[in-house]
Amino acid sequence: MDIKMTSTTFEIPGYKIKNNLGVVRGIIVRSRSIFGNIGAGLQTLLGGNITILSELCEKTRNDAFNLMIQHAEKVGANGIIGVRYESTEIMAGVTEVLCYGTAVKVEQEEV
Repeated sequence: MDIKMTSTTFEIPGYKIKNNLGVVRGIIVRSRSIFGNIGAGLQTLLGGNITILSELCEKTRNDAFNLMIQHAEKVGANGIIGVRYESTEIMAGVTEVLCYGTAVKVEQEEV
């Protein structure tokens, strides 16, 4: 599925929703490594962006997004609307990131 066919809104401009295929999701549970904790701790001493943690967060969100797309493809979708992220700390240093949306079948609108 082309990521251009995903949207945080409840429509994909230029396309008409033909079928709603239900909720799809991608879930990732990640922990920081001891080296990540040490590196992040050192970066906090300097202030500013904690790049080690920013990169971990970006990778985790991207992985959850890609799993959601795979789930949508399995149910026969060619689009996902209403895409959202949620995160929950499961235990100290362990976080779940959930990406979810509504899988849809869309077709291009005629002009």
